[in-house]
Amino acid sequence: MTLPPGWPAMAFAEAEARLTAPGSPFAVETRMIRGVPTRIWTHAPPTLRDLFLRGRSHGARTFLVYRDERASFEGFARAAITLAHHLIALGVRKGDRVAIAMRNLPEWPVCTYGALLAGAVATPLNAWWTGPELAYALAHSGARVLIADGERLARLTPHLSDCPALEAVIATRQEGTEAPPLPALIGATGDWDALPDRPLPDIALDPEDDATLFYTSGTTGRPKGVVGTHRAAATTVMAYPYSAARTALRKGETPRAPDPAAPQRASLLVIPLFHVTACHASLGSALYGGHRLVMMHRWDPAAALDLIDAEGCTGAGGVPTIAWQLAEAARAAGRALPTLDSVTYGGAPAAADLVRTLGDAFPNVVPATGWGMTETSATFTHHQGEDYIAHPDSCGPPLPVCEARIRDPQGRDLPPGAVGEFCVRGPNVVRGYWNDPEATAETFREGWLHTGDVARMDADGFVTIVDRIKDMLIRGGENIHCIEVENVLFAHPDVIDAVVLPIPHPTLGEEPGAVVTLAAGSTATPEAIRAFAAGHLAAFKVPVRVRIWDGMLPRNAAGKILRQSLRQAFEDAAAPPPS
Repeated sequence: MTLPPGWPAMAFAEAEARLTAPGSPFAVETRMIRGVPTRIWTHAPPTLRDLFLRGRSHGARTFLVYRDERASFEGFARAAITLAHHLIALGVRKGDRVAIAMRNLPEWPVCTYGALLAGAVATPLNAWWTGPELAYALAHSGARVLIADGERLARLTPHLSDCPALEAVIATRQEGTEAPPLPALIGATGDWDALPDRPLPDIALDPEDDATLFYTSGTTGRPKGVVGTHRAAATTVMAYPYSAARTALRKGETPRAPDPAAPQRASLLVIPLFHVTACHASLGSALYGGHRLVMMHRWDPAAALDLIDAEGCTGAGGVPTIAWQLAEAARAAGRALPTLDSVTYGGAPAAADLVRTLGDAFPNVVPATGWGMTETSATFTHHQGEDYIAHPDSCGPPLPVCEARIRDPQGRDLPPGAVGEFCVRGPNVVRGYWNDPEATAETFREGWLHTGDVARMDADGFVTIVDRIKDMLIRGGENIHCIEVENVLFAHPDVIDAVVLPIPHPTLGEEPGAVVTLAAGSTATPEAIRAFAAGHLAAFKVPVRVRIWDGMLPRNAAGKILRQSLRQAFEDAAAPPPS
C-alpha cells in the first residue's frame, strides 16, 4: 500500500477541529465526571439503555447470525426486555451483578442487555477459564445470578458451593441440567420476534451508574474486576464513524452522511464477547449503526472465508492474529473477498508489515488499528487508511474526547518523541477496580489512568507503544500474567525456581515460555512440566516451551530475577515473520 499523491489534503489538527465543532455530529463538550473536567461526545448515547433503544430502532433488520440461526434487532430487543423482567422477578435490583459465562452465542447480547435493563451490572466471565477460575470471579463479583452455557456450567457445577452470593442459575444449550433453561423464558432464537411487546423496566439509569464488570489479570496474578459506567461503555460507539470521517477529510473528501437506505453492513465476529473489544467496540457499534453481526462457533480461517462470502461481510478483524491468518488464508486460496472493505484490529502489538500483507491479500480493504484496554472500555486511540499507512508502527492518535500524556517516573510530562509511561483519561476510562481500593489508588491517580505501557507520542498525537512496564504478555489478544503461571510452576514438586518470559510469534505476537530450575536428582522433563501446568491453567496460559536451567536463575541484589539475561534461552524459538 502506498500513499496517494497530494496526501494529506488537510492537516490533522484542522480535520479534528472541523469534526468536533458545535453542531457537528461529532461535537465535543466538557462535563465534570468524578470531579475531573472531561470531554464527551455531545451526541453519544448517554447510557447503554439509550444505545439499546437505538439498536431497537433498526427493527426487522437482521442483527445476529449464528450458523442457521438469525435474530432481528426487534427480536433481540423483545428477548432482552423479557429476560430483564424475569431477573427483576428473581429479586435482582439496581447494582446487583448478573454473570454471563458462555461462548459467542445469540443469547450473549440478550443476557447482557437483559441484565443492564434490569439495572444490574453485567458481569461477563472469560469462557476460556477453568472451573476454579470461573468460580473465583463469580464469588469475587458477588453475582446473584449466573447465566451459563452447557460447557461453562459443567466446569462450574463442582465449585458453585464456593459462591455464597449466588441465588439463581439459568442454563442455555444444555440438556439434563436442573437449572432453568433460558429458552423456556425467551424461546428459541428464531421465535424472539413473536415474544410479547413488553415495556422497558421502570428503572432510572444515570450515565455514571455502574454498568459492566469485566475481569482482567491483576498484579498479583488474580483477575481484577474492572468497573465500567454506562457512559464509559457507550462512548466507544463513536470511535469508528469518527475515524472514518477524519480519514475522508484528510484525503480531501466529504465525510459520508448516514444513509438508512444503504445496504446493511455486516461484520464477522470472531473475538469473544467477554472482551471489551467485542462487547463495546463490535456489539455496541452494531447496535448503534444497525450492522449485522455474523458469529463464528470457533475461529477457522478457511471457514471465515466462506462466511464472509456467504454473508457479504464488509468488516472483519479483532486482534492482529486474526488479520494475519485471514490474509494468509485468502492469499493461499486465491480469494479476494470483494465485499470486504475494512479489517480492524487491536488488543496486541501489530507488526508494521501487517499493513502490506492486508493490501496484498485484499485490494479493497482499508486497514485500521487502535489501542485500548479493559480499563479504557476498548478503543482509545485509532487510525485507518492513509494515516495508518503513513504510521504503520503506531496505534494512532487518541480520540478527540480522550487525553494522553507521556510521563517520566516522577510524573512529569515529556515532550513529543520522548519515551515514558502512557497515561490517559477520558469518558471511556472506567471508575476503578471492584472491591480493590489499593489497586484503584495505584492505577488511577489524580484523574489519570497509568496504563503500565511505555510509549512515545509525536506532535500530532500519534502514539507508538514501545514496551510494557507491567510483567504481562499478550498471546493473540489474551492477557497472560507471568506471576500466575510462575505460581503454578512453583507448585510442581520438582521445580525450585521459575520465570515466565515472552517468546516472539509471527501472528500471535508472543507466547509464554518458561525457564525452570529443578531440585537435585529430579528427572522431570519439559513435557512433564507443561502437562502439570495444563492441569492447573487455561490452555492459552500454558508455556509453549519449557527450558531447564542449570543452577538457580540469575537475580539482582534485591533478589529480582534478571529476565533480560534469560531471554537468550528462547532466541531460537523466534520464527521469521510471514512473507
